[in-house]
Formats: sequence, C-alpha cells, structure tokens
Amino acid sequence: MNKHDIDANAPVPTADQLRMELIERKLAEMEKRETQKAAERQKLAAFTDDFMKNHVSDKEREMIRRLVQNAVSDGKWEALVYSFPSDLCTDSGRAITNGEPDWPKTLQGKAKELYERYQTIAKPAGYRLKAMIINYPGGMPGDVGLFLSWAPEA
Repeated sequence: MNKHDIDANAPVPTADQLRMELIERKLAEMEKRETQKAAERQKLAAFTDDFMKNHVSDKEREMIRRLVQNAVSDGKWEALVYSFPSDLCTDSGRAITNGEPDWPKTLQGKAKELYERYQTIAKPAGYRLKAMIINYPGGMPGDVGLFLSWAPEA
C-alpha cells in the first residue's frame, strides 16, 4: 500500500501497533545492513586470500595497461593502476601515510609483486611509481593506491 493511499474509513491503529510497525521496520533495516556487511566481509576475505596467495594475473596486467592507455587518451600523466586495503601492508600503511622512503618494504602479496615488476620493467622505461592512502574511512587509513606516472621529470 502506498503511503499516500490511506483509507479514511479504516480503524485507527493503536499506539502499540504503530510502535510495533516502527520496531519491525528498524529490525528489517538492521538485518539488511548486517547482510550487506557480511557480504562485504566475505568479499574482502576472498580479495585478501587472492591478494596474498596468487600472482598478478594476465587479466590484471591487461587492466593496468588499459588504465594507463585510458589516462593517456584523457591527457593525463599518471594513472591509479592498483588499490588494496592498507591493512595488507606489514605496517597497516603507516610508512605510506608518512611518506617514508622505505614504504615498498611493507608491501606484501600482489602489491609486492607489482612493485618488483615496476622495478624491473617500468622504472627502466622511465616510469615512476608512488603509493598513497586514497581514503580514510572513520579517520583511519583505508586503501592504498599505486599510481604509475610517465610525466617528465620536474
């Protein structure tokens, strides 16, 4: 029933009935949020497992090439090529947050592999790589972004 379709001749609900309706709606909203949070936790767990146990796939390398090419097409000098939760760094992103020069030592899993590929392939070709915290949910470091740059040296 649409909230604008009210039957003026219907019996007046009791205050208890209205309170119960509100409680039921709030419980349904809470259940929906919990279901969404559980799905997000499951998705993060699957991502973490893949991130830590598997190698960077051909599909992921293809995506990075596509991101770079799209950035060039858009007239940009850098592209965000990979992101992952800062909790997947050995120090939860502290070195990246503080701009410490040894931040690459905190990388693990696929991020470490991407950095090693950068060192052997992209850096000799003139690219630069930087890492930044790209969001701060609840004021805490969230995701790390790896940015590949082909801008001329300043």
